[in-house]
Amino acid sequence: MKISTKIRYGSRAMLELACRYGEGPIELREIAKKENISFKYLEQVINPLRAAGLVKSIRGSKGGYSLARPPSEIRLYDVVETLEGQLYLLDCLQDAKVCQKAPSCVMRDIWKEVSEAVSKIFYSMTLEEMVHRKRDKEGRNYPMYQI
Repeated sequence: MKISTKIRYGSRAMLELACRYGEGPIELREIAKKENISFKYLEQVINPLRAAGLVKSIRGSKGGYSLARPPSEIRLYDVVETLEGQLYLLDCLQDAKVCQKAPSCVMRDIWKEVSEAVSKIFYSMTLEEMVHRKRDKEGRNYPMYQI
């Protein structure tokens, strides 16, 4: 299984927005530069996140992007599902009709369990938790205040 570039970059952008939650809007160019992501690509990634109500954009000279909800209310699953839809390791997990062996396939059951475990991890992980993990790695874990 390989996580798409869209999910990786979208997750990194959302983590950056979560780290700076409450500080006002952040320019997309600043996020792109800090995360070493192409600005043009990040524009394409941020649009579905905005449309889904995960981020909001503010126009003007002091504009940019910010989270639409507190980091504690946004799950990594929300980001993944918005950018790629539900994750399935195999087509037959989404639609059993694509494979004639699906009803009796032991491997399909195992892949389904793996898929569900990955989804469960994504669902259990909030942006707030990701911020704490990032700060732990950087050696600067201080309280995150929500406004």
